[in-house]
Parts: sequence; C-alpha cells; structure tokens
Amino acid sequence: MSDSQFKDAIALLKADHRAVEDLFEKFEKASADSKKQALANEICLQLKIHTMIEEEIFYPAFRGKIEDDTLDEAYVEHDGAKVLINDIEAGSPDQDFYDAKVTVLSEEIKHHVHEEEMPSEGMFAQCRKTDVDLAALGEQMAARKAELLELAKSEGLPPAKPHAVNLVGA
Repeated sequence: MSDSQFKDAIALLKADHRAVEDLFEKFEKASADSKKQALANEICLQLKIHTMIEEEIFYPAFRGKIEDDTLDEAYVEHDGAKVLINDIEAGSPDQDFYDAKVTVLSEEIKHHVHEEEMPSEGMFAQCRKTDVDLAALGEQMAARKAELLELAKSEGLPPAKPHAVNLVGA
C-alpha cells in the first residue's frame, strides 16, 4: 500500500511507526556488522523523513487546536532522537556504543509512539477531535514524504536538525 492510499494523516504516521518498529526488531536480531549498518541507516532515514513531515506539516496543523504541552513534548522528543540519529549515521557497528545508541533510540521512539497513539488522551486522539481535514493533511504529508525519499536517493538528506533545543553558542 503506498502512502497516498492511506485514509488520513494519522493512518500514514501509524504505518510509519509500524515500519520502523519492524526495522528495530530486525536490527536486534542482526549479527553481521554490514547488516546492522544497513538496518541502522534505514532506521535513521525513515525517522528523519517521519520527523520532518510531522514537524513541517502535521504538528503545525494542530497548534492551537490540541494541548500545547503535547506538541512541545513531541518536538523535544524528536530533538533527543535527532542527536542519536546523527551519531548513528556518523558511526559504524565496530565502534563502542553503536548498538547501545540504536537500542536507546528504539526505546525513545517506543515512548514517543506511545505518547502519540495512546487512546483518549494521546496526541492522535486529541487530533481526531479537531476540525482539521485529516485526509487532505495525509495527502500533503504523503507527497512531502515521497519528495524526501526521492531527495534521499538522489543527494541524501542533511543531518537531522534539532527544533526546540537551544544550542549553546549557536
């Protein structure tokens, strides 16, 4: 099923969640460094694209319509993941802490997914109660995701940029 076939934005994001959970499981079972590197790179790519479409399109569509704290926490959770993503992409499986970084990233993503998908008070439940057109939003997100995947293939994506973190001296 292509992204454009999803009924709405939340369905697209949930499908992304399941895909990356599957990649993390495969990484845990992998033993060869080359396999680990390929899986880690795919995890990082998928998460970079996912965070970009959430931050560029999904989260702004709900600012002022759901709890600000919910959105603010999501941005900060993304920033924590981005630091690990950049470290993982710059590293290799033969380096100290490589597997640990992927494991911690997996744990952070599990927490973030739980926060978004929690019934009744989770972000997605809050979003469903608004007047935002989730189908139109999903189409916009699917188009941007396809564009980012194409960019990743042609020239690669830049390192993940933190959104809400104040970098000292920046």
